[in-house]
Amino acid sequence: MNQHGPVMDGDTLARRNALVLAGAPALGGASPAIVISLGGIVGSQLVANQAFATVPVSLMQLGLATGVIPAAFLMRRLGRRNGYVLGALIGATGASIAAAGAAERLFWLFCLGTFLCGLYSSYVQSYRFAAADTASDSFRPRAISWVMIGGLLAGVIGPQSVYWTRDLTPAAPFAASFLAQGVLALLAIGVVLALRAPPVKEAKSGGGRPLPEIIRQPKFIASVIAALVAYGLMSFVMTAAPIAMVACGHSVGEAALGIQWHVLAMYGPSFLTGRLIARFGKEKVTAAGLLLTALAAVVGLSGLSVAHFWLALVLLGVGWNFGFIGATALVTDCYRPEERVKVQAANDFLVFGSVAIASFSSGGLLSAGGWTSVNWLVFPPVAVALALVAWQAMGNRAVAA
Repeated sequence: MNQHGPVMDGDTLARRNALVLAGAPALGGASPAIVISLGGIVGSQLVANQAFATVPVSLMQLGLATGVIPAAFLMRRLGRRNGYVLGALIGATGASIAAAGAAERLFWLFCLGTFLCGLYSSYVQSYRFAAADTASDSFRPRAISWVMIGGLLAGVIGPQSVYWTRDLTPAAPFAASFLAQGVLALLAIGVVLALRAPPVKEAKSGGGRPLPEIIRQPKFIASVIAALVAYGLMSFVMTAAPIAMVACGHSVGEAALGIQWHVLAMYGPSFLTGRLIARFGKEKVTAAGLLLTALAAVVGLSGLSVAHFWLALVLLGVGWNFGFIGATALVTDCYRPEERVKVQAANDFLVFGSVAIASFSSGGLLSAGGWTSVNWLVFPPVAVALALVAWQAMGNRAVAA
């Protein structure tokens, strides 16, 4: 045994870590669900120009994007376990600041809190890579899927926290929900302390390929584009959905439950996604996710009832699961062990930077063109991503032949 825990052979350590990391997203993953459920609604109460209502949610996405590279290098220096503890402390602090902003009706303070919540999410998002680090090639897709399963509980815990705490502080609407978010972040520390990850090391001088060489690989380009489209469109539509539902006369509770069904759909298929990848291949599962995202937009264009919103959000969640897990598995084929830190950080920066841009544009587009415009803009990026994934799949078959 060493300072990182017992030494285990084969995939024993990978299985243990994947199980631990399946528990952590149940708590950490509730943080973005709460911000997404309430960020736009609280924002709309704090600003006169409704085009800025989704800025708090967008700043969470920006925090995630700007946090991935610092988080990766902090974990290289401190280890994954210590890094995850630090991330949870940032999350608890951000949630407390957001609660104060909501209570004091200070838009800038509320935005600062959601930005810090995004920094916390940059640590949570790397759980999937932590699970992949110690896994064999055959077990890696399943390890990633196991981690994503933890989001199932987050899909219940986050929106239900909103549902049960939203009216606890009538003088400060929704402040109690953000305080609950901070408590969940602190509880996540107890889970990540059970992680037994090996040290995260950067390649030694002269070892590993230069990053520009790695990111020029066709497989890397296809996988990153697929991931940013799957995640970016999910964020784009999901950010607008709660505000659109309230604008259509539906209640805040119905909007929060819509996000709950969405998050459950995001993580529920993870029980099967790894097996589907093993059977049908990463490219086919990724393509299926992109097609489901397009189908969600079709449903969104078909009506404005609660059922239409909820079904669109469910399809959007399943599409994200297949598209993002498939693309993540593709990325893990693009680097050598000594290159993983810089490639994972570059991948997440590109993906979540695009997600932040999509989220910022969502509020303005919703205000200017309505829910219909949000859904129509889904189709062009999906077409581009599908073409790149198909191109990569044909290239793989040509090499195999």
